[in-house]
Amino acid sequence: MSLEVGAIVEGEVSGITNFGAFVQLPEGKVGLIHISEVSNVYVKDVREFLKEHDKVKVKVLSIDERGKIGLSIKQLTPPPAPQPKPQRPQVENRERRGPRPQAAKVAPVLSFEDKLSKFLKDSDDRMLDLKRNTESKRGGRGAKRDR
Repeated sequence: MSLEVGAIVEGEVSGITNFGAFVQLPEGKVGLIHISEVSNVYVKDVREFLKEHDKVKVKVLSIDERGKIGLSIKQLTPPPAPQPKPQRPQVENRERRGPRPQAAKVAPVLSFEDKLSKFLKDSDDRMLDLKRNTESKRGGRGAKRDR
């Protein structure tokens, strides 16, 4: 039986690395299960899911011209069911919760021109304050002196 893409075969884990696991396949061939193809959940360490000499069923994903075989366990397992989002408990009597907080005040929506003119005004005010503050510390170098 020759291996082909899409075939499902059984093999034995022959080695584990940081990036995946090598599997000894029939006919003496070796394929790699990349870490991203080990499980449907996030895999930080392959050793948490596979051990050497484990018998695994894998799907052949690819066979390149150099004979490298890409395998997957993930594609043979059904995806996990989506977890329902937890619902907040409903309080039946509003009086138990106390008074409702006031809604936050919403800033008026400004046009680009309004935002730009506000920015320029604020910037000019800051520059004026900065100049006044620096001149007073320097002894008024920029001001005219009377002789």
